[in-house]
Amino acid sequence: MKNLEELSEIARAVAWGATDILQSYYRQDSETPNLDIREKKDGPVTAADVAVNSYILDELQSILGNAEFGYLSEETYKAYLEKNGKVALTQDWVWIIDPLDGTRDFIDRTGEFAVHIALAFEGRPVLAVVAWPEQQKIYYAIRDAGAFVESRDGSAVKLQVSGRNILADLSIVTSRSHRGDRLNQLLHKFPCQNQLAVGSIGCKIATIVEQKADVYIALSGKSAPKDWDLAAPELILTEAGGRFTRFDGSALQYNRGDVSQWGGLLASNGCCHDALCGDAERILGEIDSGLK
Repeated sequence: MKNLEELSEIARAVAWGATDILQSYYRQDSETPNLDIREKKDGPVTAADVAVNSYILDELQSILGNAEFGYLSEETYKAYLEKNGKVALTQDWVWIIDPLDGTRDFIDRTGEFAVHIALAFEGRPVLAVVAWPEQQKIYYAIRDAGAFVESRDGSAVKLQVSGRNILADLSIVTSRSHRGDRLNQLLHKFPCQNQLAVGSIGCKIATIVEQKADVYIALSGKSAPKDWDLAAPELILTEAGGRFTRFDGSALQYNRGDVSQWGGLLASNGCCHDALCGDAERILGEIDSGLK
């Protein structure tokens, strides 16, 4: 098998190709977009999602095959689920792919959408790529080798989260659309009140590794973030010096069969991570007690 450095180069090249496809859809005449938008249970799907998904899978599978690697993709998982049920892919090495993270932001033209490509080994990410097309940037990481941001000319800069460590000074990056009542109440009582609204989870984590924010919280309700939402951003954050865990401090696991990451999740620059998780768990407990 190719080493992780070679696999990262392949994934980054594929991500740049996916960026070009997304921008070809995004740059269409806004009055006559050919997006073929379909509303589904977990959110909208467009022709851009489908086209980029096919491109990424075709590229990776043509280069790497299907023997050593499994492929867990947002746009193909439903068919896999119908055939196999909630059963994890059998390969130890699994590509986890979100062809368009932030579809609603893509449709609403906020510019805050991303492509996620991660490679997990035995349920944990070892390689990650997040492309932010409108910024013409690719964020990437290999386990134990740091995180970097690559520009279109191929130049790369190493990433490091901020060192801010006073709770009141921390900035929390939040969603514009995926905010239920429990999350709004949690954010209202949270010690970090400096808020920055950003779309895609990949773009949110990019703001943290670029030191423009420090904290992100995901809280499941009727639905939960999926493996493909989190695997790539998680590794990029942790390799830049941050942390990404459940509220109880436990690590996320991927390719478990159930792709939903239930419960409370917190990403941060790491400086006050345990305290923030404790605050989130306590506040959420108070909120839930009040709802009974």
